[in-house]
Amino acid sequence: MEHTNHPHDCCAKDTLAETHATHHKTSLNAAAHATLHCLTGCVIGELVGLMIGVSLGFHPYTSMALSTVLAFISGFSLTVFPLMRRAKFGFSSALKAIWLGELLSIGVMELVMNSVDYHMGGVRAGSVFNRLFWEALAFAVPAGYIAALPVNYWLIGKQLKKCH
Repeated sequence: MEHTNHPHDCCAKDTLAETHATHHKTSLNAAAHATLHCLTGCVIGELVGLMIGVSLGFHPYTSMALSTVLAFISGFSLTVFPLMRRAKFGFSSALKAIWLGELLSIGVMELVMNSVDYHMGGVRAGSVFNRLFWEALAFAVPAGYIAALPVNYWLIGKQLKKCH
Protein backbone atom coordinates (compact mmCIF):
# COMPACT_ATOMS: atom_id res chain seq x y z
CA MET A 1 0.00 0.00 0.00
CA GLU A 2 1.48 3.32 -1.07
CA HIS A 3 1.62 6.31 1.25
CA THR A 4 1.52 9.58 -0.64
CA ASN A 5 2.78 12.86 0.67
CA HIS A 6 3.71 16.15 -0.85
CA PRO A 7 6.97 15.60 -2.79
CA HIS A 8 8.79 18.18 -0.70
CA ASP A 9 7.53 16.74 2.58
CA CYS A 10 10.60 15.69 4.56
CA CYS A 11 8.33 13.29 6.47
CA ALA A 12 7.42 11.42 3.27
CA LYS A 13 7.71 7.64 3.15
CA ASP A 14 7.76 5.42 0.08
CA THR A 15 5.61 2.64 1.53
CA LEU A 16 3.84 1.82 4.75
CA ALA A 17 5.87 -1.39 5.02
CA GLU A 18 9.16 0.31 5.90
CA THR A 19 11.32 -1.23 8.56
CA HIS A 20 11.07 0.14 12.09
CA ALA A 21 14.66 1.38 11.99
CA THR A 22 14.10 3.35 8.79
CA HIS A 23 10.86 4.78 10.15
CA HIS A 24 12.56 5.77 13.41
CA LYS A 25 15.43 7.44 11.54
CA THR A 26 13.02 9.27 9.21
CA SER A 27 10.87 10.38 12.14
CA LEU A 28 13.89 11.53 14.13
CA ASN A 29 15.24 13.44 11.12
CA ALA A 30 11.81 14.99 10.58
CA ALA A 31 11.58 15.93 14.26
CA ALA A 32 15.07 17.46 14.18
CA HIS A 33 14.13 19.50 11.12
CA ALA A 34 10.78 20.62 12.61
CA THR A 35 12.47 21.54 15.89
CA LEU A 36 15.13 23.61 14.13
CA HIS A 37 12.40 25.40 12.18
CA CYS A 38 10.50 26.03 15.42
CA LEU A 39 13.66 27.24 17.14
CA THR A 40 14.24 29.81 14.41
CA GLY A 41 10.89 31.45 15.05
CA CYS A 42 11.25 31.20 18.81
CA VAL A 43 14.70 32.75 18.88
CA ILE A 44 13.58 35.71 16.77
CA GLY A 45 10.74 36.54 19.16
CA GLU A 46 12.68 35.59 22.27
CA LEU A 47 15.64 37.78 21.39
CA VAL A 48 13.56 40.81 20.41
CA GLY A 49 11.37 40.51 23.51
CA LEU A 50 14.28 40.11 25.89
CA MET A 51 16.22 42.94 24.27
CA ILE A 52 13.22 45.27 24.63
CA GLY A 53 12.49 44.17 28.19
CA VAL A 54 16.07 44.34 29.44
CA SER A 55 16.78 47.63 27.65
CA LEU A 56 13.66 49.30 29.05
CA GLY A 57 14.20 47.89 32.55
CA PHE A 58 11.06 45.74 32.61
CA HIS A 59 10.55 43.30 35.48
CA PRO A 60 12.02 39.91 34.49
CA TYR A 61 8.57 38.30 34.33
CA THR A 62 7.30 41.08 32.07
CA SER A 63 10.33 40.66 29.80
CA MET A 64 9.77 36.90 29.65
CA ALA A 65 6.06 37.36 28.92
CA LEU A 66 6.87 39.79 26.10
CA SER A 67 9.51 37.46 24.67
CA THR A 68 7.08 34.53 24.82
CA VAL A 69 4.31 36.44 23.02
CA LEU A 70 6.76 37.56 20.33
CA ALA A 71 8.15 34.01 20.02
CA PHE A 72 4.64 32.67 19.40
CA ILE A 73 3.96 35.39 16.83
CA SER A 74 7.21 34.84 14.94
CA GLY A 75 7.06 31.05 15.29
CA PHE A 76 3.49 30.83 13.99
CA SER A 77 4.28 33.34 11.22
CA LEU A 78 7.18 31.24 9.92
CA THR A 79 4.75 28.34 9.52
CA VAL A 80 1.42 29.93 8.61
CA PHE A 81 2.55 32.29 5.84
CA PRO A 82 4.63 29.71 3.90
CA LEU A 83 1.72 27.26 4.19
CA MET A 84 -0.64 29.89 2.81
CA ARG A 85 1.66 30.41 -0.20
CA ARG A 86 2.53 26.76 -0.77
CA ALA A 87 -0.88 25.16 -0.21
CA LYS A 88 -2.96 28.20 -1.20
CA PHE A 89 -4.69 28.18 2.20
CA GLY A 90 -6.40 31.20 3.66
CA PHE A 91 -5.03 32.52 6.95
CA SER A 92 -7.63 30.79 9.14
CA SER A 93 -7.28 27.47 7.30
CA ALA A 94 -3.50 27.55 7.62
CA LEU A 95 -3.74 28.45 11.31
CA LYS A 96 -6.21 25.60 11.94
CA ALA A 97 -3.85 23.19 10.18
CA ILE A 98 -0.82 23.99 12.36
CA TRP A 99 -1.99 25.52 15.65
CA LEU A 100 -1.77 22.49 17.96
CA GLY A 101 1.66 21.30 16.86
CA GLU A 102 3.12 24.79 16.97
CA LEU A 103 1.46 25.61 20.29
CA LEU A 104 2.96 22.57 22.01
CA SER A 105 6.38 22.85 20.39
CA ILE A 106 6.78 26.59 20.96
CA GLY A 107 5.26 26.32 24.44
CA VAL A 108 7.80 23.74 25.60
CA MET A 109 10.65 25.58 23.93
CA GLU A 110 9.69 28.92 25.50
CA LEU A 111 9.17 27.43 28.95
CA VAL A 112 12.66 25.95 28.93
CA MET A 113 14.38 28.91 27.27
CA ASN A 114 12.85 31.43 29.68
CA SER A 115 13.61 29.20 32.66
CA VAL A 116 17.28 28.86 31.69
CA ASP A 117 17.56 32.56 30.94
CA TYR A 118 15.93 33.49 34.24
CA HIS A 119 18.03 31.14 36.35
CA MET A 120 21.27 32.22 34.67
CA GLY A 121 20.39 35.88 35.20
CA GLY A 122 20.30 36.99 31.57
CA VAL A 123 16.85 38.49 31.91
CA ARG A 124 18.14 40.47 34.91
CA ALA A 125 21.39 41.53 33.22
CA GLY A 126 20.35 45.18 33.09
CA SER A 127 21.72 45.73 29.59
CA VAL A 128 22.06 43.86 26.32
CA PHE A 129 25.71 44.93 26.47
CA ASN A 130 26.22 42.83 29.59
CA ARG A 131 27.97 39.56 28.75
CA LEU A 132 25.57 37.69 31.05
CA PHE A 133 22.65 38.53 28.75
CA TRP A 134 24.32 36.75 25.82
CA GLU A 135 25.74 33.87 27.87
CA ALA A 136 22.31 33.03 29.25
CA LEU A 137 20.84 33.17 25.74
CA ALA A 138 23.64 30.92 24.47
CA PHE A 139 22.60 28.26 27.00
CA ALA A 140 18.84 28.85 26.65
CA VAL A 141 18.70 28.28 22.89
CA PRO A 142 20.16 24.75 22.81
CA ALA A 143 18.21 23.86 25.97
CA GLY A 144 14.99 24.87 24.22
CA TYR A 145 15.91 22.77 21.19
CA ILE A 146 16.72 19.71 23.31
CA ALA A 147 13.44 20.05 25.23
CA ALA A 148 11.29 20.47 22.11
CA LEU A 149 12.90 17.67 20.06
CA PRO A 150 11.05 14.79 21.78
CA VAL A 151 7.84 16.83 21.68
CA ASN A 152 8.14 17.25 17.92
CA TYR A 153 9.08 13.59 17.50
CA TRP A 154 5.89 12.63 19.35
CA LEU A 155 3.75 15.17 17.46
CA ILE A 156 5.01 13.91 14.09
CA GLY A 157 4.52 10.29 15.16
CA LYS A 158 0.92 11.05 16.13
CA GLN A 159 0.47 13.00 12.87
CA LEU A 160 -0.32 16.15 14.80
CA LYS A 161 2.52 17.99 13.10
CA LYS A 162 4.38 17.81 9.82
CA CYS A 163 7.93 18.89 9.37
CA HIS A 164 8.12 22.21 7.58
